[in-house]
Amino acid sequence: MTTEDAVTEAAAADVTRQAVDSLRATADPRLRDLLTALVRHLHAFARETRLTQAEWERAIGFLTATGQACTETRQEFILLSDVLGLSTLVETLRGNSAPGTTESTVLGPFHLTKSPVRELGDSVDLVGDGEPCVISGRIRSADGTPLPGAVLDVWQADGHGFYDVQQPEVQPAGNGRGLFTTDTEGRFRFRTCVPGSYPVPVDGPVGTLLRATGRHPYRPAHIHFIATADGHTPVTTHVFVAGDAYLDSDAVFAVKESLVQDFPLTDDPSLARELGLPNPFRHARFDLVLERG
Repeated sequence: MTTEDAVTEAAAADVTRQAVDSLRATADPRLRDLLTALVRHLHAFARETRLTQAEWERAIGFLTATGQACTETRQEFILLSDVLGLSTLVETLRGNSAPGTTESTVLGPFHLTKSPVRELGDSVDLVGDGEPCVISGRIRSADGTPLPGAVLDVWQADGHGFYDVQQPEVQPAGNGRGLFTTDTEGRFRFRTCVPGSYPVPVDGPVGTLLRATGRHPYRPAHIHFIATADGHTPVTTHVFVAGDAYLDSDAVFAVKESLVQDFPLTDDPSLARELGLPNPFRHARFDLVLERG
């Protein structure tokens, strides 16, 4: 290291020290710890990569554009967190689910609209151009006890891989969404279509980032759930459609083996009539298991 380099490094270290020292009076100890670590790691990143002024200005422009892309129905910062793996990492750092309970995964950027309240057996597919499907199961406690009155929030893409908020001119508001309450035996059931795999939105800054890094934007087909019940810890999770081509390369790194479910074809005319579906249809069955807490 030259004398000039040594002087530069010493000056850089002094900047970091001053920035960290400026946080010492932060009243909230957790906030102080978070900001101190953030400053240290950001400064270390800049020193390690020898970040240039032009690169930093470009990064500021990217973050500015990310904020500008956010609307009431689009959250580009959540999408950025997702594709960088940060959302899944934060979820993972919460620790493993209790044995036998449903694993959680990321919320995703499309839980922005309140799901309409629906009755058990109702359809969330208001368009009707996907492959007919019924989803059924129970919400229960880890000891097997059914949880009557539990609430299940559901949202999904249509059969072509689009959410209602992405196609307001095609899909009615609330398509693919529903808020259900389990019956006296903890059971739920609703009609829908098999969701399609889809690319995350690529017409904004996150899309530019994915193209620059040579990554595909696709997510495997899935249905989102948030299950809540009195006396239990809520779970935010997905159910992924088995056999999807993108299960091993999810753009947001959120697939967990326990969340992959078969959507088998059912050929039962009488059951189809009872459910209000054409025959044959897909029928996925699974339970959501909550931890007491």
